[in-house]
Amino acid sequence: MASNVNRRNALKNIIAGTAAIGVSSGLSALAMNKTESNEPLRLKGTINHAVCRWCFSSFDVETLCIEAKKIGIKGIDLVGPQDWPTLKKHGLESTMCNGAEINLVDGFNDEKFHEKLIQNYTAMIPLVAQAGYKNLICFSGNRRGKDDETGWNNCVKGLKQLMPLAEKHNVVLVMELLNSKVNHKDYQCDRTSWGAELCKRLGSENFKLLYDIYHMQIDEGDVISNIRQYHQYIAHYHTAGVPGRNEIDDTQELYYPAIMKAIAETGFKGYVAQEFIPKQADKIASLKKAVSICDI
Repeated sequence: MASNVNRRNALKNIIAGTAAIGVSSGLSALAMNKTESNEPLRLKGTINHAVCRWCFSSFDVETLCIEAKKIGIKGIDLVGPQDWPTLKKHGLESTMCNGAEINLVDGFNDEKFHEKLIQNYTAMIPLVAQAGYKNLICFSGNRRGKDDETGWNNCVKGLKQLMPLAEKHNVVLVMELLNSKVNHKDYQCDRTSWGAELCKRLGSENFKLLYDIYHMQIDEGDVISNIRQYHQYIAHYHTAGVPGRNEIDDTQELYYPAIMKAIAETGFKGYVAQEFIPKQADKIASLKKAVSICDI
């Protein structure tokens, strides 16, 4: 699916440090937007808002930071060390760091990737801490014929080698829940219960889940019920409209105000990051509207 390809390519480029488009191109894209997106929001403060970098790749990081700051967004997801100075310049957090993963399909559920992953995360965890950040993304990887038990056992074997370092630096490794029905065929951590079981087996507050509302609506539904049941294992949330992964307005099936209310009622103090692919020409206006919808 196109959105899957976009994210994989965007993450690959960001990890490689080649995602920057240049300030002039970002400003050109911004110039085409409507002036209505410049009106400030009056945010309530119940939800800490963030946005995923790759969804707004038509803007360079500097421009995205400027516009996000105007909206009241506190952080940007899925940026690596090369972009952290720009975020800091604008007083924004790197709310979900990346750059240690191999990709979305080669993860901790397969022992043949452990050596590389442990090397990558051992190098990245101290960098995240030194920058003053906390969350570092990771992935289960694809099943490739492995049953649940094998996947859990392999993940535990690899991740346990990193937990002492993560605990020392107060960094949380956050495994993303992705759907295996539409976007990420064969991905193993595709149910909240699967991720929660892995959290239980690891038994560390420095391993949590990234609950992607879009992905979990596709694979399991019962979004609010699952948030309430498993919230103690969730460190971060992503949004997007279902179906299509576009704006979270009334063109799609989820009612985000109710979902945000359920998240807030669990006592969640982390971040909710917008991860939709805007269809509207005024991408910043779409982002602003999404934040407004989620600001309960």
